Amino acid sequence: MPALHQNMIDDIAASTESWRTLRIMAEMVEALDSLNHLRQNCISIFGSARLQEDSPFYRDAERLAALLVRDGYGIITGGGPGIMEAANKGAAEAGGESVGLHIHLPHEQSCNQYVRHRCDFKYFFLRKLMFVKYSMAYIVMPGGMGTIDELSEAFVLAQTKRIRPFPIVLYGREFWEGFVDWMKKSMVAAGTIREEEINRLTHICDTPEEVVELLRRIIVL
Repeated sequence: MPALHQNMIDDIAASTESWRTLRIMAEMVEALDSLNHLRQNCISIFGSARLQEDSPFYRDAERLAALLVRDGYGIITGGGPGIMEAANKGAAEAGGESVGLHIHLPHEQSCNQYVRHRCDFKYFFLRKLMFVKYSMAYIVMPGGMGTIDELSEAFVLAQTKRIRPFPIVLYGREFWEGFVDWMKKSMVAAGTIREEEINRLTHICDTPEEVVELLRRIIVL
């Protein structure tokens, strides 16, 4: 979007809360125009911005992204450092789509150098909408509350059939198994969720190859 037009929208949006809808609309239109070019079916990979190259999960995310590109997928991440950087690196070096949906934050906001197609966001809810719209599956590596937020958003939308169900793969059994066990022992026991919903909507894998094989069985390109 031309800078002059964006500045005008920002000035108007700052004047009243109701006029802020213009900025929201502009950000959505810009994101759709930017991402509609994607030529490949895409997989979103989430994970901590704080896990660096010495982490085995960083190396696994890089390898996993490369394997998925070779299977015909593009890769979408949040565009930041850590696991996101690893996934974008694996995708870019394998010659596939390497997309970063970059959110402006006071910390951990720099966009990694391996993003080949960048889309910037101010609003989290629009960013999450684009993840859902352009993804055929979510792969959720170990992460913090932002990663949990993305996971739970997709889970609820699929659970309530607001979107077509797609695979949500939790990567790292040791990291995620306690979370899944807690859902089954506490939430199922309390009657707030059915165990079949958890089993149907989430899968746990421990290796990049296991993820790729799972997606080959579930997704038909």
